[in-house]
Amino acid sequence: MNLVDSFEKIPVEIFATPKDGAKHVAETIASLIKEKSATGQNCVLGLATGSTPIYIYDELVRLHKEEGLSFKNVITFNLDEYFPIEKSATQSYWYFMHHHLFDHVDIAPENIHIPDGSLPKEKVKEFCANYEKQIEEAGGIDLQILGIGDNGHIGFNEPGSSFNSKTRLQVLENKTRIANSREFQNNITLVPRLSITMGIGTIMRSKKVVLVAWSNKAPIIVKAVEGPVTEQVPASILQQHPNASFVIDEPGASELTRFKSPWLTGEIEWTPKTVKKAVINMALKLKKPILSLSANDYNENGLGDLLAEKGDAYQINLQVFYELRDSITGWPAGKPNVSLPNHPERSNPYPKRVLLFSPHPDDDVISMGGTFERLQEQGNDVHVAYQTSGNIAVTDEFVGRYLDFAVGFDKLIGRSSDKTEELKNDANSFLSNKEKDGKDSEFIRQTKGLIRRCEAKAAAMNVGLKEDHIHFNNLPFYESGTIEKLPMSQADVDITKKLLREVKPHQVYAAGDWADPHGTHKVCFNVLMEALQQIKADGDEWIKECWLWLYKGAWQEWDMSDIEMAIPMSPDQVMSKRYNIYFHQSQKDMVPFAGTDAREFWQRAEERNANTANLYSQLGLTKYAAIEAFVKWPF
Repeated sequence: MNLVDSFEKIPVEIFATPKDGAKHVAETIASLIKEKSATGQNCVLGLATGSTPIYIYDELVRLHKEEGLSFKNVITFNLDEYFPIEKSATQSYWYFMHHHLFDHVDIAPENIHIPDGSLPKEKVKEFCANYEKQIEEAGGIDLQILGIGDNGHIGFNEPGSSFNSKTRLQVLENKTRIANSREFQNNITLVPRLSITMGIGTIMRSKKVVLVAWSNKAPIIVKAVEGPVTEQVPASILQQHPNASFVIDEPGASELTRFKSPWLTGEIEWTPKTVKKAVINMALKLKKPILSLSANDYNENGLGDLLAEKGDAYQINLQVFYELRDSITGWPAGKPNVSLPNHPERSNPYPKRVLLFSPHPDDDVISMGGTFERLQEQGNDVHVAYQTSGNIAVTDEFVGRYLDFAVGFDKLIGRSSDKTEELKNDANSFLSNKEKDGKDSEFIRQTKGLIRRCEAKAAAMNVGLKEDHIHFNNLPFYESGTIEKLPMSQADVDITKKLLREVKPHQVYAAGDWADPHGTHKVCFNVLMEALQQIKADGDEWIKECWLWLYKGAWQEWDMSDIEMAIPMSPDQVMSKRYNIYFHQSQKDMVPFAGTDAREFWQRAEERNANTANLYSQLGLTKYAAIEAFVKWPF
């Protein structure tokens, strides 16, 4: 018997990609709208904002324009809004909803209800009571769409909110404000401290609830779906709703028991991968070295079936121990002139041509700075490609600083600074009067891109790369001038294909961390995969010898059971990596797009690498100062 979802207390639907999941939710909404329309009834929708539901709204707009879906019978109530904020501010949810949905469909303006963040504070309580009354008069919410915060909040109901709460003014946690600061010029001081939000009690009165969440929400998803109902995880209350479900993508489901520990949900096929995962998880849980695990440990931790199938516990332990041992190497491109059948990489050819893709101009040194240096020091032909300009992560203050330098430099060398002074004055004037959406002029964007390009070049050259081995792709999808990016296009793929064909690498390194708050890493990965697959389809011979290795970024690390190549670092190498990260001065001190983690990137990287090394040691392997981890990826 195999009860794969036996640990889940809420129905969960899992889709391959966010777009697949969003399409399913949009079709659910469309079906409800049509069903209500056919009987002459209004369809009352509760709607959410943020990056998660954007694909849903895109699909609803497509259904309206291409398939005639009408919103004339739709009444909407939005979950929340910042307070205070003007409707015209592009960070407002009023603006968000009109920009992504309402301006593109035939909904009646009087049927749109969004909390008003521009009210005087003394009017908010009355507004909230009336909002509850309007929902009731509309017949209640037929379908409520939710997202989920990293701390489990739904709407802006932060941990500790009463399960009986109604629409009200709510104080935002600092973590929430940090996560949302990317919408406010990366400046937390600009993020409102309050919000108006539907209460948890209001949400629970909805006839149907669908919570949508993607990749980077896996840790909180498992708490909400499998954990106890607690006010510290507000989304967990949905376990008590008679018609609630979660719609998530495969990465978002990764922490659920059916994926994390599938042997606990019933019979499974014991492949080398599942054996490795089970034994490592058990050893870490028991805080025992792998070679110290006993048959009794297997039986008491749900692995009796594994023991029955494979036999001796010690032989299983040895198998997993050797896999971990063989993943550790100081030669990321393979060790030359030796035969190591179990080494993660091939010994030949050597040296290898290596192409390291970095989504932003600092992901290379943050995520694999130690390996980057090893590859170069060991004589490989190393290239680095910065996929995007990273300009949105440069503060306005840095532009002023560098323009001051440009003017001073002109004067220093005796060159006329009139033109530079003019550009500086124009830039200062623009920045001091910049609109609330923070959208930069073309000149400011290019200046910010130049700042990051110079930092990346300096760091790469410090590693030892020659200038002609440093490439700036400036992929077009990134250059929207706003946090919200353009869709990936063939133009992005063609730029990537051109570079791949120039270098003809034996090894490609790329970011497999798709939890960055603005989604750039995932798009960059998709662009690279499409480029590799098109080259493969074209029959290029060199692609047959090309291996793709993925690293994780500043946001998370690979699960121990997934790691296929582990590059250890000495204390000196850790310091060298830190200094290379320091070259990215525009990203220091205040981390743009920090998510819920306010630490600087070098701090995150060092803790993550040290933790990986500690886990290897805990499992009975050699203790290193730090380890960078990689997974080989098919294409």
